[in-house]
Amino acid sequence: MIEGLVSTIIPVHNRDAMLREAVASVLAQTWRPIEIIIVDDGSTDQTPLVMAELQRRDPDIIHLLRQENAGPGAARQAGLQAARGEFVQFLDSDDLLLPNKFSVQVAGLRGDPEAEISYGKTYTRELGARLEKPAQLTGECHRTLFPALLREPLWPTLTPLYRHAFLQTIGPWPVARQLEDWQYDAQAASRNVCLHYADTYVAETRNHGEGRLCHLWKTDVAAMRDRVGAYAQILGHAQRAGLPREMPEMQQFVRSMFWMARSAAAYGLVQESRQLLGLAQAQATRGQWQYRLFALVAAVLGWQRAGQLAELAGRWRR
Repeated sequence: MIEGLVSTIIPVHNRDAMLREAVASVLAQTWRPIEIIIVDDGSTDQTPLVMAELQRRDPDIIHLLRQENAGPGAARQAGLQAARGEFVQFLDSDDLLLPNKFSVQVAGLRGDPEAEISYGKTYTRELGARLEKPAQLTGECHRTLFPALLREPLWPTLTPLYRHAFLQTIGPWPVARQLEDWQYDAQAASRNVCLHYADTYVAETRNHGEGRLCHLWKTDVAAMRDRVGAYAQILGHAQRAGLPREMPEMQQFVRSMFWMARSAAAYGLVQESRQLLGLAQAQATRGQWQYRLFALVAAVLGWQRAGQLAELAGRWRR
């Protein structure tokens, strides 16, 4: 590792125009030294040509990797293995860093030796307009990832800055294409990692009109299978961290697992639904009748039909 160097890892798949903007936001950082590792995840458009052009402009900063399409988690891990920096930044190709991000967060980590991750507030841009509320939980100050991480991911992928040495202790990125970032943070959380909080905006995530991989689960069975697997893994990390099942955040997560089990059933993922239902039922401290009722309906009507009825009932209640 090179002291002071910040390595930014950008996975990209068929997103040539936005990649230029993401790279520009890294080059605009007030902090130096930096390096940028762009990992082409099997693009089939003009993205490889744009990558080559960007590298020609800044050959000492920008480095290129290519792999067969394997998803963002695998691409980030490939970039991490090539990274030389003391600090690591992950940046999706459609998001942006604010200019002082590295300066603020490196200073935060250097001033807080116990912290392994620094995060700050993050804007959300919806179809060109910035929202007033910070993204996810980035407006809240937390010293640890658990238990808040069980409510929802604390941040979008681009928000934190990590110490590289810490990342080497938590295991590789999941190869899943759904919720792999939430699962990765749970891997970190299971080690009771300390966080540094910068009470300022450091990044911007963009919800745009183009397709986003995180929405694929709504139409793709394999993507739903990845989501089910992520919930099971996150529960395991929470248990390894010693979180008691009575904790309110744990019970909120258990209810989310039950919802996911029913959604998996509606997709026809019977084995996955059974697994998640069993895990949720074992951790629930109340409302056991709901789990038993769903299992009974599934036994009578079939799992997929039971899941579809549960989704219809949920929409009717809303």
